[in-house]
Amino acid sequence: MTTRMRAEIGEQPEALRRTLDSLLPRIADVGLLASRTRQVLFIARGSSDNAAVYGRYLTESQTGRLATLAAPSIATTYKKKIDLSGVLAVAISQSGKTEEIVETLSWAADCGARTIAVTNGHGSPLAEAAELALLTEAGDELAVPATKTYTTQLAALAVLGVGLGAQVDLADLRRVPDEVERLISETEASPALSQIAGELASVPGTVVSGRGMAFGTALELALKLKEACYLQAMGLSYADLLHGPIAVVDADTPAILVAADSGPTLPGTVALARRVTSEGARAYAVGGGAELAGASSLALPGPGLPEWVAPLALIVPGQLLVEKLARTLGFNPDVPRGLNKVTQTD
Repeated sequence: MTTRMRAEIGEQPEALRRTLDSLLPRIADVGLLASRTRQVLFIARGSSDNAAVYGRYLTESQTGRLATLAAPSIATTYKKKIDLSGVLAVAISQSGKTEEIVETLSWAADCGARTIAVTNGHGSPLAEAAELALLTEAGDELAVPATKTYTTQLAALAVLGVGLGAQVDLADLRRVPDEVERLISETEASPALSQIAGELASVPGTVVSGRGMAFGTALELALKLKEACYLQAMGLSYADLLHGPIAVVDADTPAILVAADSGPTLPGTVALARRVTSEGARAYAVGGGAELAGASSLALPGPGLPEWVAPLALIVPGQLLVEKLARTLGFNPDVPRGLNKVTQTD
């Protein structure tokens, strides 16, 4: 049986093509709105917050602007006013209906920020609340775990980065849909997919680690493993992992390591894989090229994309792994227990 989650994973190449076709012409609009700002504040929860982590690293590494993640409770619970003059507030929500995120964006505007929404909710309250809405074209997403809405959010954030002045090659961004298509086919053809799922099915938990541009991918994969597979999955930067939590990695707690095929964080990820396996634990690579695969117990392929844009496709093998593991465990990934498509928080 094909799950709805698997079907929506397969819809990502077209969803990304539609989103990029729609949003690339908005680069100048982003630049104009942001022209009198100096800092970016990302407002999000859940998977959207993991997308915001990518947005933060992209903004700081490629545009030279300080970027931070908002604490929505400052606006909605503490109700404190902060001077946000010179700030570009970017709210991210798949549905655009999460009241806390809409309220926080409106709060940011009242505090002096310029505002942008990233959402798949055309005509949603969030899109209406923002000065500029970057609308993704994922189409309806019926499975509770976000797949195509997440990757199209990343595409919108890549466009945002270019609008903020990132000096990158847009041809790399345009290659993303084809890379995702290739990755779906290559990952499903890999014997490692079933092997890793089988091994994870017999352990109580795992650590998922990446750094820099790949950190948001590690957080998102850990979230999906918790949501759909009920696995105790801890998402960490490998720098934080080495500061103590690596003690939990052992024969019963493997590590999943995510990385682009190039970039300054790859050597550290490879070194971590070697350390994990040398201590008798299993290390599963997602991406990282031949070097990370060679240092790991098993490996899934990654995208042939430069580091700045790799996260748009790097999560895809992880999505397929989650869907495979859920079915291996006898769970329906489309409707995880206790979860709804739109989550409201106070």
